[in-house]
Amino acid sequence: MAQDGVNLTLLINCLYIVLGLLYRRCALKHIYFEIRMLELGKKFMYDYDEQREKIKRKREKAVELLRAKQNSETQKNLKKPDWFKIKLPGGDNYTDLKKNLRDNKIWTVCEEASCPNLTECWDAKTATMMVLGGTCTRACKFCHVDTGNPQGVVNEEEIANAANMAKVMSLNYLVITSVDRDDLPDYGASHFAKIIESVREEHPSTLVEVLIPDFNGVEEHMLTLGRANPFVIAQNIETVNRLTHVVRDRRAGYEQTLNCLKFYKDNFPKISTKTSVMVGLGETKEELIECMDDLRAVDCDIITFGQYLRPTQRHLAVERYYHPDEFNELKDIAYEKGFKFVASGPLVRSSYKAADYLKHLRDQGHEI
Repeated sequence: MAQDGVNLTLLINCLYIVLGLLYRRCALKHIYFEIRMLELGKKFMYDYDEQREKIKRKREKAVELLRAKQNSETQKNLKKPDWFKIKLPGGDNYTDLKKNLRDNKIWTVCEEASCPNLTECWDAKTATMMVLGGTCTRACKFCHVDTGNPQGVVNEEEIANAANMAKVMSLNYLVITSVDRDDLPDYGASHFAKIIESVREEHPSTLVEVLIPDFNGVEEHMLTLGRANPFVIAQNIETVNRLTHVVRDRRAGYEQTLNCLKFYKDNFPKISTKTSVMVGLGETKEELIECMDDLRAVDCDIITFGQYLRPTQRHLAVERYYHPDEFNELKDIAYEKGFKFVASGPLVRSSYKAADYLKHLRDQGHEI
């Protein structure tokens, strides 16, 4: 009996060992299975993401090739008309001013953009300065400015440089503009405000117009800009409603620009508001009139019309060139709609002869 008990105990122990080994083997297989499944899952996701990116790149390339083909077909029969011929900058005033600017290490947008109206504006003691660097965080399809991430870098010397520019050039009117800076907490609003205040303090006879980004529509930052009290606040609508998403960066918007202009007029009624429209992108006359109505609905004071000119083959094509008579017609319509001042012509740009608005107000008997 004792021997049978020992044998039974031994058998039970053996069974425990076998069951333990089997369990361990099953557990290891289960763990291996889980690990293998995870590896396969990761590989599947990696392959899926990689394939998706490849498809996306192919699609973007196809769209780009199609656009280039369409643009080429559109452009091949479009030549710049004779009225785009301009006189190169020159004259004693231009030469002296350019030398003084270089001596003071100041550069203007007028020069860097090769503006066709440079001599005319400088003779009128008007100039434009670009601040907040040369890299834009947005990518509008008409604009030649570099796109990227400036990583929050701001050149504080621009504040003093703007005041110095007004002094060196004896400016009556200074336009301050910038790239979009979505990388900054306030989108650059406080930098604009400091520049306005600096120019007013150092050269009070110079009136300042600001051509600003939309500051993402954040009212707090728009208030910062408005409280600095520039003479004119400009925010460009650029094109008609239908073409906005084709022409502008997806973060910009037709309604957003209208809302910004309305905000400034509602909160700072004594400051004139201004916008600009490019033509030749495929818009219709009816759409331009609708755009004017929308702008007057938010009490926009000033509007300019200018011909869109394609910077490079990678940008939107020019659908057609407007005749000077058509620009005159747009000007007449805009005045009939109630705009206080209108500049309209093939070579008109946002800040073209900006000081003419000042002259216009004085001619009407306003004290500035």
